[in-house]
Amino acid sequence: MGTGEPNKKPGFILVISGPSGCGKSTICRNLLEDERVDFSVSVTTRKPREGELDGREYLFVDEDRFREYVDSGAFLEWKEVHGNCYGTLKEPVENALAEGRIYLVEIDVQGGEALKLIRVPGVFIFVAPPDLDTLRRRLVDRGTDTPEVIEQRMRKATWEMDHADLYDHIVVNQDLNIAIAEVRRLAGLAEKADV
Repeated sequence: MGTGEPNKKPGFILVISGPSGCGKSTICRNLLEDERVDFSVSVTTRKPREGELDGREYLFVDEDRFREYVDSGAFLEWKEVHGNCYGTLKEPVENALAEGRIYLVEIDVQGGEALKLIRVPGVFIFVAPPDLDTLRRRLVDRGTDTPEVIEQRMRKATWEMDHADLYDHIVVNQDLNIAIAEVRRLAGLAEKADV
């Protein structure tokens, strides 16, 4: 009587946020090993960093092209951060949801809040460090930021952690393997997800 696959699970977005250095990118890379997961490639006006490829980390566009996306209503959400614009395109999200897939969005708290407000079907997970001292140590140990940038990231982390209650779940990344397993469970990607 119906068309399509009646037992097909509906798709949803999986939103992962958390402070810089909390391990969210590593968790996302692990989730992408699952064939049911598509990754959101955001559009940005910022310049590519060394090693970044257009279409992999971001879709890099100029300000005029970004404005065209805004004016045409192509974004689910967009924002300006530190002079650069970032946006999540609607079409890939809608396609993934229609196909019953999980659309993984790694996004900052402001973007996560914007997605929550428009009520896109999703699971919203905040990845938190065990504490701010551990976060600072991780940022220093990775050796990619100046002391000034680390302080900026720490200030932002404090604000982000104050807004973690906007999310459906908070996963504390004390041990990376345990955090990955918990995020996978919450996303329904564990081996026995329906148990």
